[in-house]
Parts: sequence; C-alpha cells; structure tokens
Amino acid sequence: MTTTRSTKQSPRPGLPLIAATTATLPAVMLSSLAVAQPAAADVRPATVPATLAAAIEAQAAAVKAGIIPAASVPAAIPSGLQPTRVTPAAHTVVRGDTVSGIAGRYGLSTTSVLKLNNLKSNSVIYPGQRIKLKAATAPAAQAPARTAARTYTVKSGDTLGGIAGRHGVRLSQVLSWNGLKASSIIYPGQKIRLGAGAAVAAAPAKAAAPAAAPSASYVIKSGDTLSGIASRHGVKLAAILSANRLKVTSIIYPGQKLAIPGKANAVQPASSVTPLVPSSFLGYTYPAAVVSSANKNKALLNASPVPSLAQMQSIVADTARRMGVDPALAQAFAYQESGFNQRAVSPANAIGTMQVIPSSGEWASDLVGRKLNLLDPYDNATAGVAIIRQLIRTSRSLDYAIAGYYQGQYSVNKHGMYTDTKHYVAAIKAHRRTFS
Repeated sequence: MTTTRSTKQSPRPGLPLIAATTATLPAVMLSSLAVAQPAAADVRPATVPATLAAAIEAQAAAVKAGIIPAASVPAAIPSGLQPTRVTPAAHTVVRGDTVSGIAGRYGLSTTSVLKLNNLKSNSVIYPGQRIKLKAATAPAAQAPARTAARTYTVKSGDTLGGIAGRHGVRLSQVLSWNGLKASSIIYPGQKIRLGAGAAVAAAPAKAAAPAAAPSASYVIKSGDTLSGIASRHGVKLAAILSANRLKVTSIIYPGQKLAIPGKANAVQPASSVTPLVPSSFLGYTYPAAVVSSANKNKALLNASPVPSLAQMQSIVADTARRMGVDPALAQAFAYQESGFNQRAVSPANAIGTMQVIPSSGEWASDLVGRKLNLLDPYDNATAGVAIIRQLIRTSRSLDYAIAGYYQGQYSVNKHGMYTDTKHYVAAIKAHRRTFS
C-alpha cells in the first residue's frame, strides 16, 4: 500500500465497513450514491441500509465468481497474442551454441536450419561461423557473380576452419573455392580464396566437359591402392578421386571398377609405366616392396599441396628453434637431404624434406610423444629435428651424430664412418656455416 491509514477513530462503528468496501462497488452505484447525497453534505446514516448491505454482498459474490482458477490459465500466450518475432537473415555462432539451440532461439525448426545450411545432425559448428536463418532471395543468389574474390595469406598456426570463421564464411565454402578437402595441408604464405569471384561467371565452361579425353577403366585387384593405381597409370591421385567420386580415405575392394580419366580405351600395362621413384640409387637396388611403398608416398605428395622451398626452409628453422636444436644445423640437413623439397621420396622410401624412412618416423614419434605423419611438412620437419637432437645427445661427438643420421648410429659405432659418410659429414658442416 502506498497510502497511509488515519489513526483518528471514526465517531460511528458502521462507517469503516462502507469505506473499506466502496472500492468494490460498481461505478453506477457510486454515481447513484453521489446523486443521492451531495458532496457538500456531511450527513451520514446511522446504520447501513439493508438494500445497500445486500448490494455489497452481491458485488463481493460477483467478484469472487469472476476469478479464473490458476489451473485454467494457459502456460503459453496464444500465438495470436504473441508479439511478432523478427528473425535475422543469419546468426553468428558463439562458444556453446548448438544448431538446435539456435533454431529454438528464433522460433525455427532444427530440421529447417540444418537443411538451409547443408548441415547434418552431427555436423560440427564453430565460433564465428555464420548460420543462415532465411533462404536467400533470387537477387542475393546472383551476388557472388558481381563480387570479386578476396584472398587471405596463410600464417603460421592457421587452420582452414579458423580462417573461415574469421571471415564469416562456411568451411565447406572455403574448401570448395580452393579445391581443398578438410584433410588438406595448408602452409604459411599460401593464398586462400575467400569468395567465388569470377569463377561463378565462368560456370558455363562446364558445357565443354564432354570434349575431354575419354576415360578408361581399371578393375581393382587384391593389394591395390588408389595412389598405386594413379601412379601406375600416370595420372594424379586427385584426378582418380574426382573421376570416381572418392576420397583419400575411401575403401576400395577387388573387382571394383575405376574410371581412369584422360586415358584411351585400353590402359597401359604396369610394366610399361615409368615409376615415379626408381628402384635403385647409387648402384644399390632396393626391395620391390620398399620401392612400391615409396611410389605410393610419392604419388600422394604429388597430389597434395606442399610449401615452396623457401617456406619449407622457414618451417625447418622454426621447428629447430622450438625444439632446442641449432637452426643452421637443421637447415644444413634439410638442404643436403632434399634441397627443402617436401615432395622428395627416395627408393629407400625416405620421405619429404628431412628424408625420414617410416621406421625412423616411428622412432621420432616416440621421441616427441605423438604420432607423426611424414607426409605432413610440419611433422616431417619435427621428425628430422627430433632425430638430430637425439643423435647429438647420445653420440660421442657432433661428427658422429651427423654420421648417424646418414649411416645409422649403430653402424657408425660398430664399423666407424664409411668413406661416403665422411663426405656427408663434411657437407653438412659446410652447409651449417652457410646457414649460420
């Protein structure tokens, strides 16, 4: 209550009843009382007339009867009485968001939001991603043709999902604009397109597709791999995957027929195809299984984006600094082994810039405490630097550590340095001075 009660006692006991109940009298009755008793008069009845008491009781009963039980009141406001909800065209994902939560916030169904954004119920969304809430109008669909594509230069530590989120586009769009996959490797200095740009206007060029060279077919045999088939037929792995709507992780099986793009009706026999990696080096011939694995790895690297020589050199130097190894020494090994070429693969199946064989890669994985992928330029540098660091720690001298990288630590300790090993050590030390 905001009004205060008077402490003055009424001269007549009947008056408080009237004062307390007049608030419930109908306006018509109050008006009648006002007419019957002028405002200026101070004459009050000694008792409440029976007709007035009856009216008060009737009014109280009517009020009581008019109260709606709480159980009868709906919990939600009828849709016809709800305020109009304005749904924005899109929602920017923040940490903790879910597709169903976003849909519920704007009064939409989860199914419609998933369909509008080409998502599945188990799709991952990330902060910064734009989730469409309304279908684009026809003019908006033509907008990409008028918008020039932007580019972004990859920096150390970038990921495709992070780049997409920072620029307000979907990861699937970034992959499509750049011809990449979710598993594609990116590297510092690489240019990433952030729009379709002129590529949209070039869409009619698809009509020329039938003029492409006819595709041959190949029936998969036991032991075949996609990279091996691509290498054997002299085509890129990416072309095989695209022609057959497959992924690098797709499972193939004997008897399955694959299209070999750009080939004539008959495929070349395996014996007539020049391998990507030869079987011998410096007069030594390697086992067929080792050479076959080397060719598969070479085909994978040829089909994958890799850093430039200068970018790879920077990756090696940065990795060495982070791992406590002299960057000049690490660069000397990388230059001697491959010339900073991540696509290099030897007949011994030594892979990438640091020329690490798979068994040494397993050792390096144990040294750093995680599984390393030698086809990944960053992991390749990490493997090489980890081995160099361990050889330095466990060898009697730096020369023996360098020799161990080339000849093998056990062999060097047991037989000493071979003549070609001594030349290798001298070359590494000369390169180290160059990079210092």
